[in-house]
Amino acid sequence: MKIEKKRRNKKASIRKILVWAGVFCIVVAAALTGYNLWEDAHAGAQAERIVSALKEKRDAAAEKKGSFSPAVPTELPDYVKNPDTEMPVTEVDDFRYIGTLTILPLELELPVMDDWNYTRMRIAPCRYVGSAYLDNLVICGHNYKSHFRRLNRLQKNDEILFTDTAGNVFRYAVESIDELSATAIEEMTSSAYDLTLFTCTVSGRARVTVRCNRIRN
Repeated sequence: MKIEKKRRNKKASIRKILVWAGVFCIVVAAALTGYNLWEDAHAGAQAERIVSALKEKRDAAAEKKGSFSPAVPTELPDYVKNPDTEMPVTEVDDFRYIGTLTILPLELELPVMDDWNYTRMRIAPCRYVGSAYLDNLVICGHNYKSHFRRLNRLQKNDEILFTDTAGNVFRYAVESIDELSATAIEEMTSSAYDLTLFTCTVSGRARVTVRCNRIRN
């Protein structure tokens, strides 16, 4: 009887441990989900604030310069005459930005940082390599819903705009949406497309990759 009682007590203890382990896992999962949702919303709010700051600084610089936009430009922009020139940057909160990206079908307007690392990507999409002036710009972004998570919803011929910090606007049309392996760095950076956007899939094993070409008329 004592042995049987010990067995029952042991089984009951194991069940309790399993129940509490299950509760703990549920609590941790809920906490992680809540944190991810908060982080996503915070990133979206940050992006909106930074875009506004970039626009204000761009408008202030144009007003100070006394520039105007005639109906027929009198000369080619500097970036056309000297495409190898570095893209101008504007600082906001001690980070350097090269412009804003507007993804019209997704109703997104996002700042783009001058250079990338994982910390910066939690704030805004970043230039991975290239330049809008040389038609080889590659931009990476976190898969927040408020950043690049919905890239796979884009379709061929959807329009995307990039506006540099000097106010030059570059219009692009989506050519293709693909998935590349996480290690396909050369394929990502050496394409013949004018603009590439990419983000990791939910699993992190691949990269959703959007290829675009300039609209030149």
